Amino acid sequence: MTIAMVTVAIALPVVMGEVNAPARRAQIGVMLQAAGWALLLLSGTVAAGSWADRTLSTLAMAGIAGGLAFNATAFDLWCGRAAHDRAPALIAAVLTIGYAIGFSNYAFRVGWANGLLTLQMALVAASLCRTPAVPVGKWRALLVFSLLAQMLVTAWRGVLGAFFTESYPTFLTPHPVNLAFAIIGNATTVLSVVAILLAHRDAAARELERLATIDGLTGLFNRRAWLVKANTAMAVSVRYGHPVAVVMIDLDHFKQINDGHGHDAGDRALQFVAAALRSAVRAGDVVGRYGGEEFCVLMNHADEASANAFDRRLREQLTQAAVAELGFALSYSAGIAMRSVPLDTVDALLKRADATLYRAKAQGRARTLDARGLMLQPAC
Repeated sequence: MTIAMVTVAIALPVVMGEVNAPARRAQIGVMLQAAGWALLLLSGTVAAGSWADRTLSTLAMAGIAGGLAFNATAFDLWCGRAAHDRAPALIAAVLTIGYAIGFSNYAFRVGWANGLLTLQMALVAASLCRTPAVPVGKWRALLVFSLLAQMLVTAWRGVLGAFFTESYPTFLTPHPVNLAFAIIGNATTVLSVVAILLAHRDAAARELERLATIDGLTGLFNRRAWLVKANTAMAVSVRYGHPVAVVMIDLDHFKQINDGHGHDAGDRALQFVAAALRSAVRAGDVVGRYGGEEFCVLMNHADEASANAFDRRLREQLTQAAVAELGFALSYSAGIAMRSVPLDTVDALLKRADATLYRAKAQGRARTLDARGLMLQPAC
């Protein structure tokens, strides 16, 4: 089992290649556990009870428990949880310290180490059973099964060592619990590696999907994703008959910003506008970068008054903060289109909003026109 774990610890970084934070923590966890078991076996080659035995055994416990704590944080991240459960790491620290202090008492150290390892595994299994924050595959079931099986033999060893020491006087005593541990240990090592690789694959797939839908500079939906979301919202609007508005926004004189302040300043301006849009829209609205310096917003349950209020919020934010944040002023032209017929489409609203936007630019920019060509806001 130890040879298999060491092999896995070496192979995982090679197989997985460039990885993100959770995968890196999982790799570190496997490495620590492999080192822990190797040190535990190595401790059997020195005089029992010697300082070398105490040192190697204590480091082994730190590796095994610390590795599980690292794995626990990786599993939390793969489940989409920003806040990690710190209990497994705390148990690893308490286990190591208590083991070192009580090392001279065999019954205590065996009961202490195996008891806390059982508790640590139980907490990790319980965390995996919680509903994840992102869609995940069946790797959680593999890990929970592995942890429950390991808990069974670990608790068994702890009880024997602590309360029936005569039947389990040494770590390598021929005993059914060690046979069960050997079988379960080898099987769960394989299952755990499969689960880690599946979790890494799931995370990679989610990241590819995110990159396919999110504009890399602004963090808003890209054009394709915005159209998908907007069409879904429009279908709901048509079905239930609630009003929808589409707002097309174009930053004024953006080329002059790039030419006069540099492309980095232009990128910062786009990011600033994206943040202002996220702040100005309401829950349920769909906002995206349509292309270049153009942005689109589909406003659900929105009449002309709602669109006007949104436009006012956005202009106020840009007027109040652009110079302080960017060092130069920003303005935009916009056109608004309202769903006017029962079977209106997103494409039709976009065409009308785009035509209104260009009329706003032709009238001097820095203004928003509604579907009738009336200015909602005075020019800045």
